[in-house]
Amino acid sequence: MKNKYLYIETFGCQMNVHDSEQMTVLLKDIGYKLTDDSNKADLILINTCSIRAKAEQKAFSELGRLMLLKEENPNLIIGFGGCLAQHLGTKVHSRVKNVDLVFGTHNIHRLPEMVAAIQKGKKKITQTDFSSKITSLSVFAPPPEGSLCAFVSIMQGCDNYCAYCVVPYLRGPEMSRTPEDIVDEIQKLTKLGVKEVTLLGQNVNSYGKKTAHGCNFVELIKRISKINGIERIRFTTSHPKDLSDDLMDCFADMPKLCEHIHLPVQSGSNRILKLMNRGYSIEEYVEKVDRLRSICPQISITSDIIVGFPGETQKDYQETIDMMEKIRFDLLFSFKYSERKGTAAQKLQDVVPESEKKQRLKELQALQDRHTQEINLALEGSVQEVLVEGRSRNSEQDMMGRTRSWKIVNFKGSPELIGKRVNVEITRGYLHSLRGKMIDH
Repeated sequence: MKNKYLYIETFGCQMNVHDSEQMTVLLKDIGYKLTDDSNKADLILINTCSIRAKAEQKAFSELGRLMLLKEENPNLIIGFGGCLAQHLGTKVHSRVKNVDLVFGTHNIHRLPEMVAAIQKGKKKITQTDFSSKITSLSVFAPPPEGSLCAFVSIMQGCDNYCAYCVVPYLRGPEMSRTPEDIVDEIQKLTKLGVKEVTLLGQNVNSYGKKTAHGCNFVELIKRISKINGIERIRFTTSHPKDLSDDLMDCFADMPKLCEHIHLPVQSGSNRILKLMNRGYSIEEYVEKVDRLRSICPQISITSDIIVGFPGETQKDYQETIDMMEKIRFDLLFSFKYSERKGTAAQKLQDVVPESEKKQRLKELQALQDRHTQEINLALEGSVQEVLVEGRSRNSEQDMMGRTRSWKIVNFKGSPELIGKRVNVEITRGYLHSLRGKMIDH
């Protein structure tokens, strides 16, 4: 029997990456083998993101390129999934004629039956219905062979309705998996050699709030920390308004929880935060950052910022810059505001000119680069625990891994160190990584 090959192109966040891993597992059961060569594929899936306009543009650009392959091979099946597919539905077919399959965020588990139907002659399929239970959340999708780190989705959806964000409309309301299901998945991962897990959710702080199993996010972390074989725990993303004192205390009380939190602030202006419907003031945000650093002085804090939100004045922007100078994030993911259809922000007036958004973003990113560089330079001479993940991209003689605070470290070493935690003295701090010298393991 001829091998069938699957090629997946993934856009967007870590959750999308994990969704693609689940798609791979599901389609393996009907005979598809993953390939990184699109020219070899019998089935191509584009797993899309709709958070920002740029991600949407990239997805359709890639779809256009792949359609050339379908002209050469009419039997090639092309599917379009994820948030953008959920948003556009049947409009995808009218925009790109030869797409065979459009599937939304609640329908990943139906991929095998939909692909099989297309193979049997069904022309086009669109499936973007929401369901009361997201079956695919519990699909066990191991990471690539030899991986030490894995993503684990603990929930999906969001109830916050931030003014700029389409996630509640495309991922649906918050739904949490049972703690037993999550623990079982992580135990399976440890048997494959996984030592570090990252718990995923649009707002992990809300885990368990709408379910009857009586387990909140803090309790879930405690249960996971008891699993033999798991050495490190991370999570993303955390909403500032729901960041509890109990969760912050975990960074001091739970040795397996890594000293890093991604805490999106989005703006330093209270006026803009209110327009964004974020649910906290900048003073409350700073207070939580101060408490985190008091509890865990070595914690790394990363964040998101949007510049050019409708109505953002130069004063609002300057307040964001002042906030950055006060907090000094370890790393920042920053973006120009892009209008998303169906969101509350689409109705706002006082649109910031594109040229102004571009200039503000450039200045903000330059400031963050300076902060990141200074923070990394300050680590020179310190000793950091590093989980060795593999060879460095920079040199065959070097190994690489991450500190507990999520920083990449390159150092001289051999492949026998992979999977071990080693102590590394930091000798150089760069913008995007650290250089070190192994002391012991």
